[in-house]
Amino acid sequence: MINSAVFFALCLFFIAVVTLLLQRRYLPLRQTPEYLLVSTFLGLFLSSSIIVLVPIDLASASSTDDGSRGIVLPERVLLICWRISYWLCFVLTWAILPILLSYSDSGHRSPQKRLLQSLRENVRYHLTVLSVGTVGLIYFILSNGFHFSSLQGLLVAVSYCYALFLAISLMGHGLVSIPRGLFHAASISGTLRKLQRQAPRAYDKLIETTSNLEAVEAEVAQLRQRKTGTALQFQEWIEELAEMARVPSGQGTQTLGARSSVPQVITEEYLAALTRRLKLCIHRRARFLSEWENLVQSAADAQAILDSASSKRLIFTKHFSSPTMLENIAILNPYTRHIYHFHLLPYLRTAAACLLSAASIMIVWTELVYSAFPKAAVIRYTVVHHPSSSTGKIGFAGQCISAAWIAYMCFAAYYSLSAVKVWGSHALVRRGTSFSSACFYSSYAARLTVPLSYNFVSFLPEEGIVGKTVFYNFMGRLINLTAISEGFTDFFPVLVCIPVAASAFGLYGKVRDVCGFGDVVDDDDDEESAFSTGGWREGRDLIEREIQGSTGGVFTGRNMRAQQPNYGSSTPSSAPSSRLERSRYRDEPTREEQEDGDGEEESAWGGFVHRVRNTLETVEPPKWWRKPAAAAPPSRPPRWMAPGRG
Repeated sequence: MINSAVFFALCLFFIAVVTLLLQRRYLPLRQTPEYLLVSTFLGLFLSSSIIVLVPIDLASASSTDDGSRGIVLPERVLLICWRISYWLCFVLTWAILPILLSYSDSGHRSPQKRLLQSLRENVRYHLTVLSVGTVGLIYFILSNGFHFSSLQGLLVAVSYCYALFLAISLMGHGLVSIPRGLFHAASISGTLRKLQRQAPRAYDKLIETTSNLEAVEAEVAQLRQRKTGTALQFQEWIEELAEMARVPSGQGTQTLGARSSVPQVITEEYLAALTRRLKLCIHRRARFLSEWENLVQSAADAQAILDSASSKRLIFTKHFSSPTMLENIAILNPYTRHIYHFHLLPYLRTAAACLLSAASIMIVWTELVYSAFPKAAVIRYTVVHHPSSSTGKIGFAGQCISAAWIAYMCFAAYYSLSAVKVWGSHALVRRGTSFSSACFYSSYAARLTVPLSYNFVSFLPEEGIVGKTVFYNFMGRLINLTAISEGFTDFFPVLVCIPVAASAFGLYGKVRDVCGFGDVVDDDDDEESAFSTGGWREGRDLIEREIQGSTGGVFTGRNMRAQQPNYGSSTPSSAPSSRLERSRYRDEPTREEQEDGDGEEESAWGGFVHRVRNTLETVEPPKWWRKPAAAAPPSRPPRWMAPGRG
């Protein structure tokens, strides 16, 4: 039997390895500063360790003098672990990661000015929170008296209530979206059709971000030509901007647009704003390029699976990158790969969707009834297997199940972060995630895990288990100092039915259609709507043209990712000199063609009308719509039919 301390250490080691692999997948490690790697690692590692720490705490609390079941640790060790995990997550969430996020977004060249700007933005935000928290502090003092625990309880309660509001909202959306996505993924033809419907909008976003990036590059090229006046003071800064934007040394007079957007007087504030815009455009272009490549690759794989129905052989082709070392290891031959992807995998996805659907229903049901009818909470019966045992009510199986419950609740909340896009331009890009996005996702991982874990603990019986846990004595008593905070913990999770109903019945799409919030929620399950720039046929044509041109001519910079700008970092860049080759789609006009035109940039409405007109002109009309063919000219009669001959 393995020792409990050794098992806990192995779990922490496994979590650390998984966290490092996640960082390696989404961050350019050679270009990422050490302070950012350590901060994001701690945010992900500590929040993930709570998923293991809660089941151990539950089993340790349910153990008796006669013995214990499962993995247990001494109370002192658990208290130290909870203090380290909670307060480090608290500091990372409210101080360190927000400061690093603003620091990474800043366009200033000097690290001191970037730090001052970051501190100024965060102090302004925290002063707003503090002004609201003053009312809560007065209420806490009147309820419990003025002592240190009142201030500590206020910090814990405010942080918990704010995080619980976000966690319940995001989790409710994910509890529906995850099983529904698996159900839809079980249909190969349905998956292909959905990808084709998404292709026009994904392509339009890529073209838009490419145009925005080229506009900023043109501004940098114009700025580079300034050799007099105030530009001389910032010549080194301007050269670094030109290098970041990949502006050739001879470019400047032949830039996009005849009108210069560079002011007459170059100031430090202007250069900082330009640097920030350039970094944002580079990251957004890399994000939508990655989304477009993933969409086309997924559509090509789905089409290959469908085509293998006749040949019984399946071979996937990489269109945008070379196969990795693991992908080169052929575990399945073409025939067994066809059996797995065409026959077996759809059934596995359907089974997983049914299992997660049942889990989602149980979570929602427990959230609705556990405060009023505790015995009707079904989740507690999946964890507490020995309610009347003298050697512990929760065993190793109950610990594994409780860890799975917490992991699924947290994953549902994290999954919704990528669907509900109300936080700006933050996104995860493979080997190209911006530093600010890494700080954002790490901070929300640390922010959401604690309230969801405490929410799960409240499902279990308070007498005999929850009331004896170190987690409850450390955090629960601070949250329940007042009647308002205790009632918030008991009754607010009932509102999980609102995001669940909104996601299950498509209310997000209805609100989007009525209010025009097309970019707030991406509902991939919507059918073709009036807001789409084309149906699945247009998406199919775009994907086919992209695949046919993948050997050269569509987006030539496929195998490269946008380089993270290390602008203003204290250490020199170790990035390679090669950068993302920003080529354009073959149908997109070049700069010379645009200069030969009207000389003015096409507006958004003009571009939309232009695309619609091109789409309509390429549609083949039905026979009844076509014009009748002109009558052929009469042929010359033969000589014997000529008049006057007889």
